[in-house]
Amino acid sequence: MTTLPDWMYPPSPDGWTADDMDSLSPDAPRHTELIDGALVFMMSPQRSFHGRVMARLWQDLDEHLPLGFVVEMNMPIKLGKRNRPEPDVVVAKVPLEAKRTHYVAADVVLAVEIVSEESEERDRETKPLKYAKAGIPHFWRIEEENNLPVVHVFELEPATSTYVATAIERVRLELLVPFAIDIDLTTLFR
Repeated sequence: MTTLPDWMYPPSPDGWTADDMDSLSPDAPRHTELIDGALVFMMSPQRSFHGRVMARLWQDLDEHLPLGFVVEMNMPIKLGKRNRPEPDVVVAKVPLEAKRTHYVAADVVLAVEIVSEESEERDRETKPLKYAKAGIPHFWRIEEENNLPVVHVFELEPATSTYVATAIERVRLELLVPFAIDIDLTTLFR
């Protein structure tokens, strides 16, 4: 019989909560999310496409940010009691705080997921539904096509709390919301 490490057991009989994630053992995998009260770890090695696109997108967004916005990589969002996913990139409208461990959904204006084989179902189905239900106004899903990023842009339809596709961009991402953005997508993976 295989014994699980102590850190995998929830701290209470009610199971894991979003607040428990700040006291998760340092022995837990670095990128551990809470989805529907279950711990989800990123165990697959990160591919070069994923890491480079994430870093370059962060840099491009950081250059376009209006005053009062911050952009982070791999910063969790508390969506409710049992959900604390970790988008690849998040933009929030709050002051920068050095000791921050997560954002709350009300502060987030954009969540970005870069799809990898290991996470494609969560990135395409599970997380967008949860982000929309939590009221995050913008969501981008980035897919790889012929070694280049393709950005699927979604905007929240407030009446239904669902995302509506507003663009699929392969060469240039030029948007006015959530703020003015003009990014040459052909330079995100090079």
